[in-house]
Amino acid sequence: MTDWDPALYRQFEAERTRPALELLGRIPLTHPTRVTDLGCGPGNSTELLRKHWPDAQIIGLDNSPAMLEQARERLPDCLFVEADIQRWHPQSPQQIIYANASLQWVENHNQLIPHLVRQLAPEGVLAIQMPDNVNEPSHRLMREIAVREPFSQLIPAAIVGRKQAFNTDHYYDLLTQNGCQVDIWRTTYFHVMPTVSAIVDWLRSTGLRPFLAQLNQEQQRLFLDAYLSELKNAYPQRADGRVLLAFPRFFIVAVKSV
Repeated sequence: MTDWDPALYRQFEAERTRPALELLGRIPLTHPTRVTDLGCGPGNSTELLRKHWPDAQIIGLDNSPAMLEQARERLPDCLFVEADIQRWHPQSPQQIIYANASLQWVENHNQLIPHLVRQLAPEGVLAIQMPDNVNEPSHRLMREIAVREPFSQLIPAAIVGRKQAFNTDHYYDLLTQNGCQVDIWRTTYFHVMPTVSAIVDWLRSTGLRPFLAQLNQEQQRLFLDAYLSELKNAYPQRADGRVLLAFPRFFIVAVKSV
């Protein structure tokens, strides 16, 4: 898959930052000294952490060189590291591991979550936010178009069938069994979008990436045309001409026991 497009990602930065702020506001620590932002992207969430805890050592971690380049330009006083979340081992136990809209891209959470808890200091916090919109029209329609011709011969079944089913009970048990006290909740945001095309622009930088990566330029155009046509039926214009994009998100704040 090609590298992330930071400019496209940041086009909807205000909307992406809202859940990051909600997650940050539920972290109970007031004066942490070691904080890591997992999947920091272009540094928008890292900037929130820096402003909230100006005296902490804050590290941003991502596997995208393009995203890290923008993050370093944005926050030259923070350390940014290219690394794989699944294999990440900090030099010192962290007081806060903050993962805003990143872990949904990582496989095998049954191994990943205990691994992240082990990187925490006693009373450290693992704070997670993940999109939970697999059943929303925005994502369901991607899969429906992908199984049509000619795309069914081009897009692997593993991508079409990839689902994020965030089972509250499962995550609660997984974290409590690994020595954490757990707070879990779900929030649905209703983003006011200027047009249906803006929804496509938003998702081209995230959810559509695995689908489009399998296609050449002309095939991408055909896929996006079909997707836009279906979206117009799913997201009708409101009275003011704009559209509402429902965007559910899943949150966890887990505090490691002493």
